Amino acid sequence: MNRKTIIMLCLLVGAAAQQSCNKKENTVMTSGQDNPLIAEWNTPFEVPPFDKIQNSHFKPAILEGIKDHQKDIQAIVDNKEQPSFENVIAAIDNSGETLSKVTTVLYNLTSANTNDELQKLSQEMAPTLSEHNDNIYLNDALFQKVKTVYNQYQITKPETLKLSAEQQMLLDETYKRFVRSGANLSAENKDKLKKLNSELSVLSLKYGDNLLNETNNYELVIDKKENLAGLPAELIEAAAEEAKAKNKEGKYVFTLSNSSVMPFLQYADNRELRKTIWNAYQVRGNQNNGNDNKENVLKIANFRMQKAQLLGYKNHAEYVLEESMAKNPEAVNTLLMKLWTPAVNKAKQEATDIQALMRKEGINEDVAPADWRYYAEKIRKERYNLDEQELKPYLSLENVRKGIFDVTNKLWGLTYKELTNVPKYHADVTVWEVFDANKKTLGLLYMDMHPRESKRGGAWMTSYRDQQMENGKRKNPVISIVCNFTKPTATTPSLLTFDETTTFFHEFGHALHGLLSNVNYRSLAGTNVPRDFVELPSQIMENWAAEPEVLKMYAKHYKTGEVIPDALIEKMKKAGTFDQGFATTEYLAASFLDMKYHTATEEIKDDVNTFEINAMKEAGLIDAIIPRYRSTYFSHIFAGGYSAGYYSYIWSAVLDTDAFEAFKTAGLFNSEKALMFRKYVLEKGGTEDPAELYRKFRGADPKIEPLLKKRGLN
Repeated sequence: MNRKTIIMLCLLVGAAAQQSCNKKENTVMTSGQDNPLIAEWNTPFEVPPFDKIQNSHFKPAILEGIKDHQKDIQAIVDNKEQPSFENVIAAIDNSGETLSKVTTVLYNLTSANTNDELQKLSQEMAPTLSEHNDNIYLNDALFQKVKTVYNQYQITKPETLKLSAEQQMLLDETYKRFVRSGANLSAENKDKLKKLNSELSVLSLKYGDNLLNETNNYELVIDKKENLAGLPAELIEAAAEEAKAKNKEGKYVFTLSNSSVMPFLQYADNRELRKTIWNAYQVRGNQNNGNDNKENVLKIANFRMQKAQLLGYKNHAEYVLEESMAKNPEAVNTLLMKLWTPAVNKAKQEATDIQALMRKEGINEDVAPADWRYYAEKIRKERYNLDEQELKPYLSLENVRKGIFDVTNKLWGLTYKELTNVPKYHADVTVWEVFDANKKTLGLLYMDMHPRESKRGGAWMTSYRDQQMENGKRKNPVISIVCNFTKPTATTPSLLTFDETTTFFHEFGHALHGLLSNVNYRSLAGTNVPRDFVELPSQIMENWAAEPEVLKMYAKHYKTGEVIPDALIEKMKKAGTFDQGFATTEYLAASFLDMKYHTATEEIKDDVNTFEINAMKEAGLIDAIIPRYRSTYFSHIFAGGYSAGYYSYIWSAVLDTDAFEAFKTAGLFNSEKALMFRKYVLEKGGTEDPAELYRKFRGADPKIEPLLKKRGLN
């Protein structure tokens, strides 16, 4: 997944620091120079002073940041000069720097390294921050100034105001942000909107906290070695180390982290245990306990609908998609349906193949979701003589990272230097200075690769500081990639599946979007683009991962250094479209579920399970597959930034496969194409219309045929 993802403490490096962060801290820290969040960040590259931040610093820093932001806004309102782009629009963009810094650290670390105190603080402060945001965008005096500048531009034409294209975009986006935030509503409706915003801000946090708790609370403990049959040695070793860490030495613990549960489902011979861990995985947040998310789902969906209708839209999807490349729900559904029928047809054939293999093994039951990955892996091995375990020794985390560095060096001349003198929020994190071809610093990159109980699942990119221009000088961004790849053990480095390898390439594509950004205004920088365009830089990077020429650059055996054999690459190529019916169908099913919740025009009164079942029946999903994310653990849409936007991965897939055709035709590392992609996509952020940017790079609109071919759906 990606960016401003909405994410989020601090664990200091070293045992003593770790203890100080984990204990309860009730002391209220003073603001100003005594609070490291507010004081000047005299750190290398002005990164957050993670080694000094304590839980108790956040609340006073937020309150201080709100005061400072209010002063900034009031100064704009009180300015007696004629409203202009600089004293209104640019001033708004530059306002609230302290608050932005503090909340960015809080929410990033609440996702990557949280604890009970920080989760509680986030929920406590959510209504306050929501109210502060509303006080800005519903400030009529401020809006009138924005409106004055906007109308000047509309009436007197761009050439008279002498705004650059980027300034024009910032003006348009600022005006729309006020209108879409309710600036034109009556006083009564503004109050209704404020209440809805406050409720939603808390509900999304509760949803995410419940999901994290559900994931952390489950353990599959195995004490009989015969029940480990079929599992790879490194997974067994990781489970033994997990057990040891949980004071269960001599046993084996499997968790609901993807790096644990997914290979268990793929390889464990014991069908009953596969069913057990699968059931635990797919009922997260749906168990009528203290972490149940069903009520949160309905409230979030219904409140979003009410908010959209208050603002003059039929439903939440219409509200969201107005600011996307798709523009409306009809365009989204048209794309999804173009892919749905061929994907389901292929999935049905895949299910038939699995059923036949199960019958051979004497299992006369229908294919169940818990069976799919196990038997698909058997068929892959039988049909293509390809066992994913053959690949993993060539895909150590270090080698894949070096491969990514080499690819980006060949494309754009980027180089990387690991830093050891920079504050980090956890000992697992590495920090890299990124240089362009002229050895000039582009930015800093944090990488946090392994799962832990303080981190939510999945993979994402975010930023601690977006790129911007300050006094005519580029202020370098601070970007972070967070993943959940298998930890190294005492005898084996972190070995990735090929799917995890492409995930690393994917998130690095997002990081490039942030690092190579070259705009003037922070709100338009990097990944601040429409949701269905933001995945283009990430997904196009995945294409290089599978190219034979690139595989030979990075896929080297962790013990011998042997380059991946041609025969193994050939087997990968032949199996390239294998199981794509399943992969595409489970993804599309989740996209349909997202749209079903967010195209509702009346309050959803069904319970969540009934709603979900009916939505999947309506779509025509087969029983052997469930949506990639069920409602109660669909954090992308209920605790992230992808509501009415989960479709964007497939929308961007059309873009990325079409765009990669340009490189396939001209050469994988063609300097001209690389320069154009950097110039028109990676550097531009949200400064121009994304469809126009794509046409500038590609010379034409994207075609869907390359995607159908890549997935074997044509």
